[in-house]
Amino acid sequence: MPHFYRRFLFLIAFLGCCLQAHAQQAPLVISGNFTHVSFDAFVQTVEDQTSYRFFYDPATVDSLEVNLQVQKQPLEKVLQQVLAGTALKFAISGTNQVFITKGSPIQVALPDGFFERRAPEAVQYVAPPLAQAGKQSKKKAASELKLYEIGVRRENPTGKASLAGYLRDAKTGEALIGASVYIESPLIGTTSDQYGYYALTLPVGRHQLNIKGIGLKNTRRQIMLYSDGKLDIDIEEDVRSLKEVLVEAEKDKNVSGLQMGVEKLDIRTIKQVPTAFGEADILRVVLTLPGVKSVGEGSTGMNVRGGSTDQNLILFNDATIYNPSHLFGFFSAFNPDVLKTVELYKSAVPAKYGGRLSSVLEVTTREGNKKQLTGSGGIGLLTSRLTLEGPIVKDKTSFIIGGRSTYSNWLLKQLPNKSYNKSSASFYDLNGQVTHEIDSKNTLYLSGYLSKDKFKLSADTLYQFSNRNASIKWKHNFHNKLYGVLTGAYSHYDYAVTSEKNPVNASELTYGLNQANLQADFSYFHNAKHTVDFGASSILYNIAPGSLKPYSDESLIAADALQRERAVESALYVSDRIDFSRRLSLSLGLRYSFFNAMGPREVFAYAPGAPRSEGSVQDTLSYKAGDSFASYHGPEYRLSARLGLTDNSSVKLSFNRLRQYIHMLSNTTSVSPTDIWKLSDSNIRPQVGNQVALGYYQNFRANTIEFSVEGYYKTMQDFLDYKSGATLVMNHHIETDVVNAEGKAYGVELMLRKMTGKLNGWASYTYSRTLVRVNNPEAAEVINNGEYYPSNFDKPHDFTMVSNYRFSQRFSTSLNFTYSTGRPITLPLAKYYDGNVQRILYSDRNAYRVPDYYRVDFAMNIEGNHKVRKLAHSSWTLAVYNLTGRRNPYSIYFKSEDGKVKGYKLSIFGNPIPTVTYNFKF
Repeated sequence: MPHFYRRFLFLIAFLGCCLQAHAQQAPLVISGNFTHVSFDAFVQTVEDQTSYRFFYDPATVDSLEVNLQVQKQPLEKVLQQVLAGTALKFAISGTNQVFITKGSPIQVALPDGFFERRAPEAVQYVAPPLAQAGKQSKKKAASELKLYEIGVRRENPTGKASLAGYLRDAKTGEALIGASVYIESPLIGTTSDQYGYYALTLPVGRHQLNIKGIGLKNTRRQIMLYSDGKLDIDIEEDVRSLKEVLVEAEKDKNVSGLQMGVEKLDIRTIKQVPTAFGEADILRVVLTLPGVKSVGEGSTGMNVRGGSTDQNLILFNDATIYNPSHLFGFFSAFNPDVLKTVELYKSAVPAKYGGRLSSVLEVTTREGNKKQLTGSGGIGLLTSRLTLEGPIVKDKTSFIIGGRSTYSNWLLKQLPNKSYNKSSASFYDLNGQVTHEIDSKNTLYLSGYLSKDKFKLSADTLYQFSNRNASIKWKHNFHNKLYGVLTGAYSHYDYAVTSEKNPVNASELTYGLNQANLQADFSYFHNAKHTVDFGASSILYNIAPGSLKPYSDESLIAADALQRERAVESALYVSDRIDFSRRLSLSLGLRYSFFNAMGPREVFAYAPGAPRSEGSVQDTLSYKAGDSFASYHGPEYRLSARLGLTDNSSVKLSFNRLRQYIHMLSNTTSVSPTDIWKLSDSNIRPQVGNQVALGYYQNFRANTIEFSVEGYYKTMQDFLDYKSGATLVMNHHIETDVVNAEGKAYGVELMLRKMTGKLNGWASYTYSRTLVRVNNPEAAEVINNGEYYPSNFDKPHDFTMVSNYRFSQRFSTSLNFTYSTGRPITLPLAKYYDGNVQRILYSDRNAYRVPDYYRVDFAMNIEGNHKVRKLAHSSWTLAVYNLTGRRNPYSIYFKSEDGKVKGYKLSIFGNPIPTVTYNFKF
């Protein structure tokens, strides 16, 4: 038997030598004028002229320029001249394969003495770069040189076939989102979705599959595609300090991508931005983006392109979050250590989303490490956090769990005002997710979220509110071109306000909102240029809008409760994306939504055409459980188009129509614990909004600098505004104190962004106006004579700069600057007497403004040493919020003193706030 193996190997070597000899007898020659061309272009020309095929890492030749004129010269001589003075080597096999490597050439022939008795030594002959590399590099190199056969092997395959699979982190096993997967000739590519899934339709045959992603090492796979098949790819993280390579996968996405008005943030970017109390905060970072504003300091409520805070759909693993804040709005509800990505849609909202007029904020958590048990955490002045993750079944089932808590009472006790230094405040939140890969076609995701806030001001009223959310997702691959996701989610929000200082009027006010939804989403990849998404969803609302009861036996407060509200909101959608060419892309979508308000319920019927008031009630209609007493429905259109002007510039257009069936009633301009969510019914119509947007996008300096300008015009109908002196809490006739308003918003957003290199960040400027008008017969009063007036969050000018500079691998700084126009207010102008009663004359609504707002923040990030073997990797963050100590006014209030009305400015932060946070990871 040994003689058989020896003869077999000898035959292989003999055939290889014959092939090599044949190649030497008829050498291929090169001709051409190569002047200031890239190495890639040189290779393309050679491959077009000859049967040579090159194999190399593009990163090693990205700065190599060829300046050469050759006439019928052998490739060996040409390459010697091209690579002269570099560390690159070449090797040419007998089958005309050319390998370019750094350091030492690849051995393309068996070494001398291979068939001698000392064969074991010869077998260990390996090219020096691989012999000296670490285990990971060896594994990566082996994966990149190995030929993967996909599908059922057959002779002379023709036509096309689909290739699909998952991209995962080689270290943790987590899905990789937004990584590019493509071949260069012909140029066909796609990006991985939120599950790390990709699908390509390619010509059958031999291809080099390239994979690039943010924060990932570029890699490739050699494939032989025979028919439809699957290829999962593990990719290593890139931890180099310079970031040029980190964004290569999506460096031109703002130009080449079809979406507009979309901002995607990763957790690395979020953690670099300084915040008030030293903890990374996704909502603070979102507020630095163009077109996104807040009404003032310490508010987590977002106003996106002229919309109110309730017009934003906030999804946390596909479950709705109704109050995304902690501790008076100074912290967001999301633990940064468990997050993976944050994506904000300001326009061109995908058809799968609906129910809000202004934006969708999609927050996704990590799946957990599938390889080993790890943890991370941080200790700050006010909060601490801890996250654990690891495998339950290695490479198959993983978990991640994280928690935060606060100890902020010590800070409140430092307040100089005796009325407030007896206050208390605390919060906690818990996140958890389990991911289980059932088999190659089925994956299960379970996630949960729980939060609780409690605070008491001046030892009087106790406020409590909580969020509880859970979701379960089942992803099924029908085949390479079609997959579906079935999602079930539950969202709960409640609050309680307890006052017990005076036993006579001690009371407790409670509110509760429950939402259960079921959604099925499908994606069909017809080919790389044509994708269809379709699905259906249904939401069941159950709201307890208010209950008041006495809190002690001595209390004289009468118990009262508002009627429960129930409704069902459903929708069907389909969207179709087609890339007609490299320059032109189009996406069309239609979402049709239905809403039914359900009993049991008693509904007041008011006199038609007359202002609504308790005196104009004509009848009370009773409905049983399950009866529908108000129905609304209508289409929601989606349109996006992209026209590429050059390789580095494009123009995009989008149009959206959206409908919103739930409204928020609030006594404040920002999100507060006592906000009331009200469903549409026979007296309150749903909101309808239309937005058209046009944008120009340009990249500079090899796609390292992005510039964009977007203009938009938006109309809104039937959103709620309030009558003067409106009562919102425990109001049995709430429709008599609110009015249906109409509005318009328009603006221009400019953004300049550099996300690579030691100095990176972005600067944005927004000019926008948001105007409201109330002019309908149902309003008992006319506001501003029926003319348009500025909304509460109309802030025409807004400029933000976020800059980060990395001095070394361990030390970096961040400096942020924010400026905006002050928000509108209504001022008292004079006092007058009417029938011996003194009254106040107010200006037109929102005719004046608080002073302009600006703030400077600074932070330093200090990393510990980067030794691989250590108990924990740590870092310190030192930050100063409001570095200049400016007293930015949050609002203006007035007091009557000595017969005069005096105005005062209320500032949330009037001094610099230094913080220090210790972070660790193990």
